[in-house]
Amino acid sequence: MTQTAARPPMLTMAQALDALMAGVRPITDSETVDTLQANGRVLAAGVTSALRVPPADNTSMDGYVMRAADVPAPGTRLPVSQRIPAGHVGTELAPGTAARIFTGGLIPPGADAVVMQEQCQADGDAVIVNHAPASGEWIRRAGEDIEAGSEILPAGTRLSPQALGLAASVGQAKLDVVRRVRVAVFFTGDELAMPGEPLKPGAIYNSNRFTLRGLLENLGCEVTDFGIVPDTLAATRDTLRRAAEGNDLIITSGGVSVGEEDHIRPAVTAEGRLDLWQIAIKPGKPLAFGQVANGTELPAFFLGLPGNPVSSFVTFLLFVRPFILRLQGVADVTPRRLPLRADFDLPRGDRRNEFLRARINDAGGLDLFPNQSSGVLTSTVWGDGLIDNPPNQTIQRGDVVQFIPFASLLA
Repeated sequence: MTQTAARPPMLTMAQALDALMAGVRPITDSETVDTLQANGRVLAAGVTSALRVPPADNTSMDGYVMRAADVPAPGTRLPVSQRIPAGHVGTELAPGTAARIFTGGLIPPGADAVVMQEQCQADGDAVIVNHAPASGEWIRRAGEDIEAGSEILPAGTRLSPQALGLAASVGQAKLDVVRRVRVAVFFTGDELAMPGEPLKPGAIYNSNRFTLRGLLENLGCEVTDFGIVPDTLAATRDTLRRAAEGNDLIITSGGVSVGEEDHIRPAVTAEGRLDLWQIAIKPGKPLAFGQVANGTELPAFFLGLPGNPVSSFVTFLLFVRPFILRLQGVADVTPRRLPLRADFDLPRGDRRNEFLRARINDAGGLDLFPNQSSGVLTSTVWGDGLIDNPPNQTIQRGDVVQFIPFASLLA
């Protein structure tokens, strides 16, 4: 009797991520864009400031600027010699006088302290200072935020709104960014229909097309959508060939399992190579990674996601997202994890590393969505994130678990 060779054990999540990260070829092409248009892009070159921020000593409060030595005690009366709004330069402050100053106003030569207006009382052409200030009080020093010549944003930074503001604060009107990742997507399954079409018996609407495209757009990708592909090997191979032309990455949904109508695996093997298949996680076991030839020295990467909507969503967040970020040159692709209290019981763990949909309750603990099926897309909208539960791990109410917020996976 012929014996079938034992199937190798499934990779753990860590092993699969290591394999994906080891296979990444970061994109080296870049382009220059207006800073106003760079939100979400990744810096191809670091940003170095040519100036100090703030450029000169200024006040952080509305009030009066003076010499601290001229106010030995509360109740001191000083004549007001000038008025300094933000954006204006005052003259040297005469000894024994004060100047009215407004937030952002430059500290005039000779002055060394600001007293906020709430601690002062106007008295005709003078001011009564009801607080004895220390030298330097309420003064923002030149360069206390940024020194000239310092790198404020390194290459590989994914630009957030606050990073754009930082670049603008040093006068950076344009930024060199990595070109957008070009991603081709298609969806296999004769049962799939598009919203707006009538549902035939046995058909379902293609929710994954909307979820995956939205996730890719959030990552700043340039998406080419080949739509729904018939469940045949010939159609799958043809679409793979077309998708490999001019794209960095091909993502599919469905057809990566072991059924007779699952054609992704043999199609990728025929058109390129498959480096990874099946991971010991739940949901999302049938994840595939490889490359598809395109007639150049740089074949397109391939990532095949499961067809079940939650499996597709979770594997994208855990594997596709860090892969795309690394393609863009981002170094740190590890999502934030929070140790939080479980306010539920999980009497039976799964043999695989399980990712449970949960949300933070008003008491600061975690509630579990009652139905953890890979087809229940409602759980991904209800939840705040995923509990990373190790294999065979039970959870008792009060246990501390590792929680990955969607906020760190969807940004």
